[in-house]
Amino acid sequence: MDSAATFLDSLRPAGSKRSSKRDLIVNVFLRQEGHLTADTLVELIRGADERISRATIYRTLQWMVDAGIARKVDFGEGRFRFEHSYRHPRHFHLICRTCNRSFEFLSSDIESLIEEVASARSFAPRQSVLQIHGTCDACRTGRPPLAEGGATELLFARDALRIAIATERSGLDFYARAARMTKDPRGRRVFEKLAEEEKEHLGTLEKRYRELLQQDPQLESRPTFLFFKGAANGLFAAGAEQLTKGVNDRDALMIGIKCERGSHRFFKRYGEKFEDSEGKRIFLEFADEERAHLALLIREYRALVQRQRARSGRRGKRQRPRAGASRA
Repeated sequence: MDSAATFLDSLRPAGSKRSSKRDLIVNVFLRQEGHLTADTLVELIRGADERISRATIYRTLQWMVDAGIARKVDFGEGRFRFEHSYRHPRHFHLICRTCNRSFEFLSSDIESLIEEVASARSFAPRQSVLQIHGTCDACRTGRPPLAEGGATELLFARDALRIAIATERSGLDFYARAARMTKDPRGRRVFEKLAEEEKEHLGTLEKRYRELLQQDPQLESRPTFLFFKGAANGLFAAGAEQLTKGVNDRDALMIGIKCERGSHRFFKRYGEKFEDSEGKRIFLEFADEERAHLALLIREYRALVQRQRARSGRRGKRQRPRAGASRA
């Protein structure tokens, strides 16, 4: 909990005394998963130190909400529950009315729609809450529930890696195709270089994914947390489809630029939205890689345009008739 302690120190007013009781309450809260009621937290704290009063726990819980460490959520039970905000991405909930269990998820499509609606109304949103009430699969069918639980941060990192891996594979396919069809030798080498980098990055991401799975034997089977329909890999898939229709070298570079620019914006935009977590770092690292690829493609596009103009100028000089030739 060293990072949590550092975070708490940053929230404490300058010159104020450190509260061992508050630190204990916060650390116990951060070790829990899911959505706690205030009474559940009281029981946990009393188990660690029975001298801490209920009033102190309630005050600290409200302080955590005000400080951005905890979120207060209402599942329609007649009481509030509390979940992590620190190192815990913003998300939405599915709530089963039969068993009262809740299931977390995050969707870029919903986030985008919320932003679009707010922007259309010139509204400045502070937070968004989405709760879908209904009946879970286990209660509806009688089948055993899917493997839930586990740290949401691990689920977030798992799904972030899945999205990055899918994008890397799509990018590898795009650049391999572009290299095969490009006639300009220098442009072909650029595409080959990017294809090789995509292959290397893909291997690194897949290794990272395998290492992540070792932290939780059931991690791969747990339900999806991040829903990013198409995500950035859809850009490269569309670009690869354009290549099959037959394009010239300049067009191939322009398609690559469009794909990399869209991919960079996607990963940077959502990476910056997330709170500090492994998933956030994966998104921002990938955004940096896409930015470097974008810069390389733009440089090569400009160089190709200059080479083509230079060749066109030389051809024009060769074809221009010499002075007096028309009178010969």
